[in-house]
Amino acid sequence: MKIAIYGREFNNTVLPYVQQVFDSLNQRDIELFVFDKYCEFVSNKIKFAKKPNLFSDYNDLKGQVDVLLSLGGDGTMLDTVALVRDSKIPVIGINLGRLGFLASINKNDIDAAINSLINRDFTLDSRVLLSIESDRELFGEVNVALNDLIIHRRDNANMMIIHAYLNDEFLNSYWADGLIIATPTGSTAYSLSCGGPIIFPGSGNFVITPISPHNLTVRPIVLSDSNVLSFEIEGRNSKYLLSCDSRTEKIPTSTRFTVKKAAYHINLVRLNNETYLSTLRNKLLWGIDTRNY
Repeated sequence: MKIAIYGREFNNTVLPYVQQVFDSLNQRDIELFVFDKYCEFVSNKIKFAKKPNLFSDYNDLKGQVDVLLSLGGDGTMLDTVALVRDSKIPVIGINLGRLGFLASINKNDIDAAINSLINRDFTLDSRVLLSIESDRELFGEVNVALNDLIIHRRDNANMMIIHAYLNDEFLNSYWADGLIIATPTGSTAYSLSCGGPIIFPGSGNFVITPISPHNLTVRPIVLSDSNVLSFEIEGRNSKYLLSCDSRTEKIPTSTRFTVKKAAYHINLVRLNNETYLSTLRNKLLWGIDTRNY
């Protein structure tokens, strides 16, 4: 099996777990491909049994590896979208951060998880992506989001007015600090913090969640992901912020853009000893009530 490893810089508290990952994979005679910048960062911190192959982008991975292993938190997992894109390479994450909802493998279960991975004791969980399109180039070649697209104001106290259209029909004007358009995957992230609902993967929906709306009648709305959304911004500032997962750009107020389901999806690896519901209960304490136990 050929496994690629991606990660970000980390503090030394997680160093033993990173070493354990490499040791566990080397013991199983796996051919490793390591993200070049990550390899440079860890080269003086951990020991390699043998020199790994290096990769830097999507073109180095497509058709070359069987699985991409993310070492870090959920933000690190989101980075992998740009690396796998439409290659259908499955992605799995070992949580070296805090919550780890997407990177669901606990750092104390590394050996067992890698053993399940090698033995192909897992299923693939297909996740939809959001695609952003505009007359101006937004987010380069990777204009897709696994979690959410967020429209938000810059560092001042002025509200924005976000005019939203559903299949070119006027939907609503949001007087708010911003707006979140989330996939089912992203429904348990920022959208949830702003009062949005939990949407199960595979449900075929998106959710629009306003951020601090200045109107008591405005609530999150769930839409079929077959729809196309369009947005125009009005406000006192000439620019606003547009975030695509963990990437952010400053966009002129005159920019109009559309959001729809992307033409391809991402495959997340789900080990056979875990389910979406168990992750909800264990990570978010969903439905926890002492009367049930």
